[in-house]
Amino acid sequence: MGLLTGKKCLVMGIANKRSIAWGITQALHREGAELAFTYPTERLKENVVELVQSLEGHEHMPILPCDVGSDSEIEQCFAALGEKWGKLDVLVHSIAYARTEDLHSDFINVSREGYRIAQEISAWSLIACARGAKPLMEAAGGGSIFTLSYLAAERVVDKYNIMAPAKAALECNVRYLATDLGPSNIRVNAISAGPIKTLASSAVKGVSLLRNVVEERAPLHRNVTIEEVGDVGLFLASNLSRCITGETIYADNGFNILGV
Repeated sequence: MGLLTGKKCLVMGIANKRSIAWGITQALHREGAELAFTYPTERLKENVVELVQSLEGHEHMPILPCDVGSDSEIEQCFAALGEKWGKLDVLVHSIAYARTEDLHSDFINVSREGYRIAQEISAWSLIACARGAKPLMEAAGGGSIFTLSYLAAERVVDKYNIMAPAKAALECNVRYLATDLGPSNIRVNAISAGPIKTLASSAVKGVSLLRNVVEERAPLHRNVTIEEVGDVGLFLASNLSRCITGETIYADNGFNILGV
């Protein structure tokens, strides 16, 4: 018996094998979870399908389209999951996006449209997905929702630019959703992971330098891996974290505690 045996978990946000969402997937799968996945575009569908097919029992794992920029796709995704499973125990939200030109410009030159897109996809989507998950989690007697953030939500990190206010909004959304959904026994949390070379982070200039700084200065003097973040996700998905909600948990080898 694993920690998540019998639990039904939806993972949103896998792009490739370096994705934090994939590290979380491996941890959930190892502990017996029943898994479902989404993909945002046909271009990324092949990557998701290929990875899922490497998992034992993949033939029973739903893979659903869900572009979180579309209200109808979000509604259709959770409706299809409801028809398939009837309930949901865990929602993993690992979704973020900003236009490259807005990431690479000086922050003061960020466009109105670029700011809207980053907020809508990276932060508002958590609210929309939680809304879709709520009735399915109520049918399960409660559940766990968690998302992925980064230290730039509260500290200035050079080159993170437009994604920083999106992550700040995301963490605020976590607290408000935790309050709204608490009466339904649904917990909502965030993991603030250290810098990892993922498809999303590759758009941020200087991520390699950030990793060098973390390795040099973090109390544990190393960078975090997707497998380590995956185990933190496992903790939040399991009943071991049943009294934790509305929190941002740092998984960065202690880098966030440092001052000068």
